[in-house]
Amino acid sequence: MSATVQPPESVTWRVHIDRSMWVGGVRSLMLQALHPMAMWGVWQNSNFQEDPFGRLQRTADFVGVATFGTHEEIDVLARKVRDIHRSLRILNHDTGRKERLDQPELLLWVHCAEVYSYLQVARRSGLLLTDAMADRYLDEQRHTATYVGLHAEDVPGSVAEMEQYLASMRPHLRVTEEAAATVRFLMWPTMPENLKFLAPGKPGYFPFGALCYYSLPDWARQMYGALPEVPRPAVTAALRSFRLAMNSVPEKLHDYAFAKPTREMLERARQNLGAEGYDISKGLYGLRDPRSWPSSALGVRR
Repeated sequence: MSATVQPPESVTWRVHIDRSMWVGGVRSLMLQALHPMAMWGVWQNSNFQEDPFGRLQRTADFVGVATFGTHEEIDVLARKVRDIHRSLRILNHDTGRKERLDQPELLLWVHCAEVYSYLQVARRSGLLLTDAMADRYLDEQRHTATYVGLHAEDVPGSVAEMEQYLASMRPHLRVTEEAAATVRFLMWPTMPENLKFLAPGKPGYFPFGALCYYSLPDWARQMYGALPEVPRPAVTAALRSFRLAMNSVPEKLHDYAFAKPTREMLERARQNLGAEGYDISKGLYGLRDPRSWPSSALGVRR
């Protein structure tokens, strides 16, 4: 068993270590917000209105542990998350009834919007993945979905299955008042202190927030209508530029984007993988290169 939940030879490692994840994360929140019940669940059970970026950071911490943490660490964190979700309720404004937050249908929507956003943004930003690797990423993420209480067999495990699922969900999506406000918040939020280095204050953040919005699927942007349309090649070029700039940030500096426990987890991951024979001289990001793997890992299908 690998020292980390997802070993460096997995496609998940290649996607989740990439700095395009920041765009993918915000994009996923914008996409998730189109599901009324999912949006109301966030709106009613968190301080999202005051700290929308904080939710992205907490999601990033969970994804980090589910990728780079140990199996024991993610088991503890996942149990905590499931317990919290199990205790929360959502007021359905359409029916006036209170419903469980941990409904499988809602958990599935949040998972799919999240991981497919990561994948699509990473590929469009310039991360080279074959179609087979893209399918394998989604298949690997089926296991991640079990941490929040889903059954792996109920989760789309390929690009074709994911596209089919998203198409089936579109009739159930709409722009509620909360969703419209969410997009506004995410395009111009209050930056947490430990993320200020990524973009110096609000004026520097707005282009990033707009970039996340423009990375949404055409149909989602048409539903929101929040910004004028721009040419797709311009968005792709901006995504590639953002990725190149962010991937040049030293790993230890980039770690400060995460909460202290997550930074400590990442350092343990380096130590544990080093003990397993991985060459960590170029950090966790450098482990995308098979030449940094021990001989025992080189036989793993890539």
